[in-house]
Amino acid sequence: MKLLILGATGGTGQQLVAQALEAGHNVTAFVRSPEKIPRGHDRLRLIKGDVVDSGTALADAMRGQDAVVSALGRGLSFKSEHLIQRSVPPMLSAMQSQGIQRLVFTSAIGVGETAQHLPLFPRLMARFPLRNIYADKVIGDDLIRHSALAWTLVQPAMLTDGPLTGTYRSGERLEMRGIPKISKADVAHFILTEVETSRYVRKTVLLCY
Repeated sequence: MKLLILGATGGTGQQLVAQALEAGHNVTAFVRSPEKIPRGHDRLRLIKGDVVDSGTALADAMRGQDAVVSALGRGLSFKSEHLIQRSVPPMLSAMQSQGIQRLVFTSAIGVGETAQHLPLFPRLMARFPLRNIYADKVIGDDLIRHSALAWTLVQPAMLTDGPLTGTYRSGERLEMRGIPKISKADVAHFILTEVETSRYVRKTVLLCY
């Protein structure tokens, strides 16, 4: 497949690029800092740009793609800077202009209605220190849900730098205890599997061990 990856320089994004290339996909990474991604693969194209800009660069990057995958996020920051709120509208507009329907978008476990399924500690984290990040993600998730796209919202548990295991759990409802976790490598694995299988189209799916 031809995949456009947003947020490709982050931890999950780098895993997405590496695993997508290994799986044989053609990857376009739309990034602000192309120098952060190793060059040299004949199926990897790097395009410099910022998703929040309303210019033509993003639409040009989307031309001819089969799907868009987003790993946009603020990393370890507690301040959202409204990244998702500012990124989703131009992303949706560019997809519409290029006739692309498939979107797999990375959110976070506990955003929106899934908060009720969180154990106590991560629920408190989402409500207090991460409230600014989560409020921004709620806006983005809602914009995507109300679009006409074939979207999937992926809500992973706390991200780690652990290895790819392929033994994580996924579902619209998951029983969780303590502090649910999942590696960035396994999140990328699920996302690429979902792009290929479309099992959770127009659904929100939780990920954890």
